[in-house]
Amino acid sequence: MNKKVAFYTLGCKLNFSETSSIGRIFKDAGYDTTPFHSQADVYVINTCSVTDHADKKCRKVVKEALKYSPNAYITIVGCYAQLKPKEIADIPGVDMVLGAAEKFNIIDHINDLTKQEKAIIRNSPITETNQFVPAFSIGDRTRTFLKVQDGCDYSCTFCTIPLARGASRSGKIEDIVQQARDIAASGVKEIVLTGVNIGDFGIRDGKRQDKFIDLLTALDTIEGIDRFRISSIEPNLLSNEIIEFVAQSKRFVPHFHMPLQSGSNKVLAKMRRRYKRELYSERIAKIKSLMPDCCIGVDVIVGFPGETREDFIDTYNFLNDMDISYLHVFTYSERENTIAAQMEGAIPGAQRSDRSKMLHILSEKKRRTFYEQNLGQIGEVLFESDIKEGYMHGFSKNYVKVRTPYDPLLVNELVPVKFLTISDHGDVDIEELPEVLVH
Repeated sequence: MNKKVAFYTLGCKLNFSETSSIGRIFKDAGYDTTPFHSQADVYVINTCSVTDHADKKCRKVVKEALKYSPNAYITIVGCYAQLKPKEIADIPGVDMVLGAAEKFNIIDHINDLTKQEKAIIRNSPITETNQFVPAFSIGDRTRTFLKVQDGCDYSCTFCTIPLARGASRSGKIEDIVQQARDIAASGVKEIVLTGVNIGDFGIRDGKRQDKFIDLLTALDTIEGIDRFRISSIEPNLLSNEIIEFVAQSKRFVPHFHMPLQSGSNKVLAKMRRRYKRELYSERIAKIKSLMPDCCIGVDVIVGFPGETREDFIDTYNFLNDMDISYLHVFTYSERENTIAAQMEGAIPGAQRSDRSKMLHILSEKKRRTFYEQNLGQIGEVLFESDIKEGYMHGFSKNYVKVRTPYDPLLVNELVPVKFLTISDHGDVDIEELPEVLVH
């Protein structure tokens, strides 16, 4: 019988795409993939360093894995594995820690699954992580996350990602287009383009050789993919050219996720962000002038060192006044080896929490207003395979989340619907329509 491998992914869409690709590496080596909650010979845990309590989360997942399979071989990969390999190696039950340059060679490292007294660490300096390794998720969701870029050359004072993933680098356009064609052949209808700093696409061998708009133009010609969705993109890299392209594209959907981090120019400068709030406002206005129904998500950090109450109120009012659709709110937490961790003016934890709560409430208000603007409208929804309390969910092009009683015939189907009412769960109830009414 083949050995079994199970996976657990923490963090971003990029991590999901890479876990899926590592899964295919195991499959090619003769392993069978099994659910995490079943007995496996090997568990691979892909970690994140961006969100809080990386150590606590990693320990908990390791403990769960050993509960299902006490003698399993536990391997930790991902950003946290690059940044804190020795810390992870001390977690009881961990057998191997692989850094950023080693994770895609995982099979070479774990041929012998013998558990050792001390965890083995394979972790090269991040400067040696300079190759772009393609990745995409498939088989686990109706949408596929396609990695087109990795690493980051920016130096935001709060961020450890350049230390965990290395310099900015990208795949070749022709290779990514071929991957998208392969994904289309598998029956997937939506591809989400993902990366660390996706708008910086085009750097290979340390030199800029392409632009992001070139990639979008090439992908827009692919038959078989109904939707392309752009994941988080920096406001200084979301050019008018890209916005105008998406507005006229038949495949790229009206949905942008654009990190702001703060609505105070003073705080943005301390963060070393590459724009001011005025540029952010211009981007929002440009998007909405061409795509009034566009969904716009915003990342924001509260409690950054030196953020006064006035700075936070500036951010709150700035967000409140803008035509945006939802927020991803991050409470600032100190990260080793970052400039921000050494800054004066640390904000007490209770104040960070209060500010976070205010923005979470604002996010719900913004999302509800956006959904209300769509009620009575007709659109197409791509349904996913999840079931919760007898309902399944799906998303419109502009990221309205809908629900309907579960029907297996709807899974991975694009269905014409009318948006009716907002449910008690915060998503939108719908009425299915004959396809003829949409066209």
